[in-house]
Amino acid sequence: MTAVNPHYLKLQGSYLFSTIAKKVAAYKEAHPQAQVISLGIGDVSQPLVPAVVDALRQASLEMGQAETFRGYGPEQGYAFLRETILQGDYISRGVNLSADEIFVSDGAKSDVANFQELFSADAKIALQDPVYPVYLDTNVMAGRTGPYQAGRYGGIIYLPCVEENNFLPQLPSEHADIIYLCSPNNPTGAALTKAALKKWVDYALEHHSIILYDSAYEAYITQADVAHSIYEVPGAEKVAVEFRSFSKTAGFTGTRCAYTVVPKGVMLTTPDGGQVSLHSLWLRRQTTKFNGVPYIVQRAAEAVYSPQGREQTCKIIAMYQQNAATILSALKEAGLTAFGGQNAPYIWLKTPQGVDSWSFFDKLLVEAQVVGTPGVGFGACGEGYFRLTAFNTPQLTEQAARRVADLTF
Repeated sequence: MTAVNPHYLKLQGSYLFSTIAKKVAAYKEAHPQAQVISLGIGDVSQPLVPAVVDALRQASLEMGQAETFRGYGPEQGYAFLRETILQGDYISRGVNLSADEIFVSDGAKSDVANFQELFSADAKIALQDPVYPVYLDTNVMAGRTGPYQAGRYGGIIYLPCVEENNFLPQLPSEHADIIYLCSPNNPTGAALTKAALKKWVDYALEHHSIILYDSAYEAYITQADVAHSIYEVPGAEKVAVEFRSFSKTAGFTGTRCAYTVVPKGVMLTTPDGGQVSLHSLWLRRQTTKFNGVPYIVQRAAEAVYSPQGREQTCKIIAMYQQNAATILSALKEAGLTAFGGQNAPYIWLKTPQGVDSWSFFDKLLVEAQVVGTPGVGFGACGEGYFRLTAFNTPQLTEQAARRVADLTF
């Protein structure tokens, strides 16, 4: 009988959001009349904006004509989209990159998950706690961790993000080869200022580390001193890879489009002591394992940067930000302590004393028919916390917030 990859057996149960979905489904089956409102998984509620839909429609018509039909596209993405991204997200912010350092993909989640393939099996990993599960789980699968004990995996450098440090990671006291940073953060909503991010870039330059920087929520940043891109910090182009997504920015959770920036100056050490470009390795990986994002989807993503697209998507982002304010107000009314919501579409609340994360999940589901995400699902430091998202409709968000405010804690 064929043997299993033993590292998969280290994984704890099912994926966090799959577990939540099963619990909610069971509750709905037992209570078919209940009107359950989800503020849990970070899926959007608003449709694609008209500028994007028009671009999808036009591109679809092109695919129906022999003269404009397209088959396999370039694995790295069409030049029209990469150039638009370059101008819209980087040149406009004074960041000097090139279009061929941008790789269009079907999602930041898959890119972050796949990127660890490029590193040696003994690479030392540092990541935030609490943390988006994919960063940790994919390294468990790859065999870079020890066994799971007392809520943590051996061999991982955990960077506690707790109330005492404003939920921001502190530099590790030991050497880390790969550092995962998410800013604005999922799940806590905390964001790194440019000054704080510079400390991480300086650390990576000194230690010859690589920063994998997840910036999927940069469109929600409101503070002027918070970096939208890690490349706003000098030297980052030598040590950092940046992941961006159209999912929460433009409602592409079901349409699927993202991109990853891999500067040519980021280098890895070879077994013989030489150096190899991380860019060349990722290009090799993508051309082998990925056939590119559909042409019609890339045209839709391009439309996000048009004047109409920007105006329309900004209105939706502002709506989600108002949802966050609504939730924060309700939590305060209920006497709960909450954080986030200013630079990110997530609210990170502290559960009442003596109530753990999963018990709070059950209370909200049973007593208020509201779904959120237990903080402990993001790591040991998330115990005693709970995440709510601002991605539902204003009407349902207001209703859910009122239900929570009416609860007795």
